[in-house]
Amino acid sequence: MKSGALKRITVTGSESTGKTWLAARLAHHFETVWVPEFAREYVKQKAAPLDASDVEPIAHGQIKLEDTILSRAHDLAVLDTDLVSTVVYAEHYYGMCPAWIERAARERLAHHYLLCDVDVPWVPDVARDRPDAREEIHAAFAQRLDRYGATRTLVRGTWEQRAATAISAIESLLASPGRPA
Repeated sequence: MKSGALKRITVTGSESTGKTWLAARLAHHFETVWVPEFAREYVKQKAAPLDASDVEPIAHGQIKLEDTILSRAHDLAVLDTDLVSTVVYAEHYYGMCPAWIERAARERLAHHYLLCDVDVPWVPDVARDRPDAREEIHAAFAQRLDRYGATRTLVRGTWEQRAATAISAIESLLASPGRPA
């Protein structure tokens, strides 16, 4: 999946940490494409609580959405979550994740992850349900990214501080030689 020239940045982390806002802002700043989170639309369309049977359709949908949008990207693409999120949430909610999804998450790792901290207020919406578990889920993301050997930058502070940290991390990535595919 990794293209030699295309650098993929994934904005990730717990619920209600500004991932979508940041991904859209970064894509605009760098004049590139961004891949929205498939699970958010899936939840809205299902209009019922998710269960373990939804994990694989979400993973398939995320892969298809990524592949479609990334085919139009050139040097940089920004993803509002990826399969790492599917793995973390499957384990959090259901205690396990199908092995093929975990393998695919490792194979499709982004070049860099922007891990959004939980230091912003919780904003409820239809796709969010765990305001009291944000720190636990944040720790699960950090552990999973470390286990996969992913490079990451912690994004925290005000919205403007978050954007500045993320922009700086991406500029550093773009200025450095690419990590092996």
